[in-house]
Amino acid sequence: MRHFRHLAPEERQRLFHREPGFFTADSPARMLAAALGATLYSPATRARLADDVVKQAGRGVVSMVLCLEDSIDDSEVAGAEENLVRQFTDLAGRPDAELPLLFIRVRTPEQIPDLVRRLGPAVRLLSGFVLPKFTEERGVLFLEALTAAEVSSGRRLFAMPVLESPELLYLETRGEALQGIFRTVDKYRDRVLALRLGVTDFCSSYALRRAPDMTAYDVQIVASVIADVVNVLGRADGTGFTVTGPVWEYFRVQERMFKPQLRSSPFLEVRATRLRETLIEHAMDGLLREISLDQANGLLGKTCIHPSHVLPVHALSVVSHEEFSDARDILKPERDGGGVLRSAYTNKMNEVKPHRAWAERVLTRAEVFGVANEDIGFVELLAAGLPD
Repeated sequence: MRHFRHLAPEERQRLFHREPGFFTADSPARMLAAALGATLYSPATRARLADDVVKQAGRGVVSMVLCLEDSIDDSEVAGAEENLVRQFTDLAGRPDAELPLLFIRVRTPEQIPDLVRRLGPAVRLLSGFVLPKFTEERGVLFLEALTAAEVSSGRRLFAMPVLESPELLYLETRGEALQGIFRTVDKYRDRVLALRLGVTDFCSSYALRRAPDMTAYDVQIVASVIADVVNVLGRADGTGFTVTGPVWEYFRVQERMFKPQLRSSPFLEVRATRLRETLIEHAMDGLLREISLDQANGLLGKTCIHPSHVLPVHALSVVSHEEFSDARDILKPERDGGGVLRSAYTNKMNEVKPHRAWAERVLTRAEVFGVANEDIGFVELLAAGLPD
């Protein structure tokens, strides 16, 4: 697997100072957590799910979740499980197909060992399970089931807990809930690939739904939860985990609420009509703001429910030449003692000790998403990946 592998080699050479690196489902967890990118969700009921997986992989998707939980009706669960087994068996019969990292979102702990058993040899295509409404009490049951399934199958299986329960949202229980979740995931640290945020469930507790012109960070009660999750579970001192960005619900709108935002968007300065129309048609400016705010608040990657969201997430995940230059300067061995230095771009101060953790995270991201050429920005990366 490789980000932007769907681009022609000469196009990647034009765009990247350092091209994205290769990785496989067996790569170290640290690399896979950074490489998840836009994790595309799909209901497990889709009749041509195997074909969808192959098609999306060919368009640049590197991680997918096949969902047995909220995306399907309660009455469809048994049929969806049977369909998943068939579709995995189909994919296992396509040895030359390029596949993304595949995860199954379950409802109960009991589904994990049952599905692993029913998948048989096709379990080799499975990277793990997404665990919904994760709390300390529920989480232990899920992670014990995953550990047992891993032993029985001989296959390394990761967990991606979803933080979406009301206990995390309500002020009077949030602190205790976060500490309980930390105790649980810390105990199973080697099995936890990333933590995912279920912002839609948070909003439902207060009958809220953000508009397409508003990000999760504009909904203050949600923003406060994200901040506390990162505070407890996303620290850069070796105790933290990768926390991914929340889902963006919109993929097409008929009208815009905030016309001034449209006029001031820097992306509309580009004269490429196709790019401009795509941004407007798919309400991308709100998505782009939210991705940028995800990154500013310590989140990496994003839950996605529509293929049109994948490319913006990946384009904004590419390390800029300026970021790479600063990070590399900060981490030079001769800087181990600390100090302050001027950026090679002569526009900022790099203070070695305070910026070291940031620089290490930037270089990890550079391993999997690459480093853009000096004259290449987000717009060029996005335009290059748009379908013809």
